[in-house]
Amino acid sequence: MEESNNYGHQHPLLLILNQDQLIHNQSGVTHCSRCGEEVSVPCFCCVEHCGFYLHKACADAPLELNHPFHPHHPLVLLQEPPSSYTGCVCDFCDKTCQKFIYHCSCELDFHIKCALFTFNVAENNLKELDHVSLQHPFISTGNGDEELEDVSKCFGCREPLAKYTQFSLDCRFNLHEKCAKLPFKLNHNCHHKHPLTLQFNSERLSCKICQVTRRRGFVYGCSPCKFVVHIECVSESLDLVVEDKRHRHPFTLLLRGSSFICDACGTEGSYASYICCTCNIMVHKKCTSLPRIIKSKWHDHRLFHKYFLRIEDFRVLDCIICHDEVNTEHGSYYCSKCTVIFHVKCVMKDKDSYEIVENEDKESPDESVSSITKVLERNDAGEATVIEHFKHNHYLILSDRVGEYDDKCCGGCLLPIVASFYYCTLCDFFLHKVCVELPKVKHVWHHRCRPPLVLISNEVFECVQCLWLSNAFAYKCEECKTRTCFRCIIALTPGACTCLGHKHPLLFYPKYIGRCVACGKDGIKGLFRCKDCDFSLDYKCFSLPITSQYKNDQHLLSLAYGDDNSYSESHFCDVCEESRDPNLWFYNCATCDTSAHINCVLSEYPFLKLGSIFKLREEVHEHPLTNVKKIYYYPNCGKCGKPCFDLAFECTACNFIIHKKCASATHHQKLVA
Repeated sequence: MEESNNYGHQHPLLLILNQDQLIHNQSGVTHCSRCGEEVSVPCFCCVEHCGFYLHKACADAPLELNHPFHPHHPLVLLQEPPSSYTGCVCDFCDKTCQKFIYHCSCELDFHIKCALFTFNVAENNLKELDHVSLQHPFISTGNGDEELEDVSKCFGCREPLAKYTQFSLDCRFNLHEKCAKLPFKLNHNCHHKHPLTLQFNSERLSCKICQVTRRRGFVYGCSPCKFVVHIECVSESLDLVVEDKRHRHPFTLLLRGSSFICDACGTEGSYASYICCTCNIMVHKKCTSLPRIIKSKWHDHRLFHKYFLRIEDFRVLDCIICHDEVNTEHGSYYCSKCTVIFHVKCVMKDKDSYEIVENEDKESPDESVSSITKVLERNDAGEATVIEHFKHNHYLILSDRVGEYDDKCCGGCLLPIVASFYYCTLCDFFLHKVCVELPKVKHVWHHRCRPPLVLISNEVFECVQCLWLSNAFAYKCEECKTRTCFRCIIALTPGACTCLGHKHPLLFYPKYIGRCVACGKDGIKGLFRCKDCDFSLDYKCFSLPITSQYKNDQHLLSLAYGDDNSYSESHFCDVCEESRDPNLWFYNCATCDTSAHINCVLSEYPFLKLGSIFKLREEVHEHPLTNVKKIYYYPNCGKCGKPCFDLAFECTACNFIIHKKCASATHHQKLVA
């Protein structure tokens, strides 16, 4: 144990060289004051026992580090991440940096331990790994008992850690043995001008072989030529001939000195291309095995890959996902039933959003589960005019006589009847045609769980998308138990949508952030936008009822898309009597000349149908309950004892009543009608 200088600390420090001394001086788990990691020997501790500890490696870290993997600028030691950062992540281990870091103006950031460790990798000086045990790659024995996937990635190549022999995690780094012993320089046949050097991908360049951009880990690169390749790509031997069952002919390697456009995916490639001399196409190596048929969350039907398409076969050539035009002279995915088209890069971007269809002749179970259990009659155009639906006991008849039922609502989405619909002649039940055609199970792009969503009714739920409370039809995820209402399912179905408040079609952009013209809210992520003009709508406003009933008006109120009345005194809400912005949407009764805020008309539960019957757990109440909205008489809640204002569940067999929020806490379930 030696006394040392204090490295900026107010008290003298002691150098601790063995673990027994460290345990003797510790009062629990302690962390290094520079790197924030748990302290291990050799380290310094404060002689006054004030809780200050410092790894020796952190104490000796230079203020500037000239790193061989980043030769253009030095890495500078900072006490904390730059103030301009909202968050800081290490470019080697991919974990958050909070204390001292090595930083470069190229926006490279490293923990102290990561910068020093990779420096030693570059210098081939890995004495600290001499005594670390090796673990061999996982090999499946086929009995189904093993862990099939290791989610941990190697910090060097970003490949799964279990794929190759790796160092034990005792070394505190996820690292393959081969990645710790990579040559610093090598020559490769895909870049003859200069040797490639091992380095960090500070310019965030994409790999010239696989086209994937990877920020973390090591790459081999040539800085003057802005050329990088991943470790695994440069180490893989480029097959002279590639054969795959998804293509009828073999692909032959062609090394190029210039870039090319891949005929399979339509994106740029360079250097290593594969050609099919029979079909006269040129593709990336990864695209030689591109799936021919997939089932995507973005569409209800199967999608087929084709290298070239005829423009005349498609009404619109815009990709359903990104809305940019698809070049039909290169590969794309398309639906043969709907004539919609997708970029390969868009539909394949997220591996969890699609499944490969191996058997072309076998019908997908998701496509065969129609909500229509039986078609009784069809018209000359082939439309089902009389049907049986699995959510209703009587047969339903197709009608387009919208004006006769403008005071009725669809039982599926609880929106007014404003388009073709099915109705029951025996009871007051209506379903929009578009709601009838939704399947029993459905994959949707905006839900991350793997299993498809299942169509449900007869439940009170809060929609995971719009957050409205409803007891209409919905899709439920059996994995995470969330529900999505029909209104949101229909609104967020990919493709061009029409809106009565705008003359052009609207497209949904999930990542666009902007202002909604209907409600005026700014900073909303995910908007319907017009490609021709500056018009944006939040999907909640996009799905607003075109007409709505208000208790103090005998007429239906219509949704208005802006007030052209120039008299400022008229810009008031006739419900709350507060001022309203004439540029925002509102509800209006032309007969009574009344106008009101949207929220004032819709109130708190616009999509909750009163009079439905529910069942709570028997220990809460033994009888079925009816959802009611109390207006004049407010009995006390049977659970919390407070008056039941507004929405509640009431028993008709006895005097029991319970708040909606109290019932939600008991996980109520509705009885099937």
